[in-house]
Amino acid sequence: MPQGKKTQTPSKQPKISSMNHEEEEEMKHDISKLRDKEQQVSLAQKVTKSKMDGLKKDVEANMDGLKKGIEAQMDFLKKGIEAKMNDVEAKMDNFKIDLKTDLKTGM
Repeated sequence: MPQGKKTQTPSKQPKISSMNHEEEEEMKHDISKLRDKEQQVSLAQKVTKSKMDGLKKDVEANMDGLKKGIEAQMDFLKKGIEAKMNDVEAKMDNFKIDLKTDLKTGM
């Protein structure tokens, strides 16, 4: 089977484009606007990070305050329970003594 000729497309030379002065000034202006926008975004990111850091510190301080408050309440409740248990134990001891006395005397 005969091989076909490979067709090649002739390569075109790229046109050398040259900007006129007006196009060049417009491009410089656009680049300058992009740089300004980049600086604004960067500054906004720094401000946002600073605000977030401040909020994080506030939340941590609030959490520490809540933790200390809960611990103080738990200590208060624990002491109250211990006092009531001591009172119950004392009453039980008195009840035992009274019961033994009553059993000995025959009521």
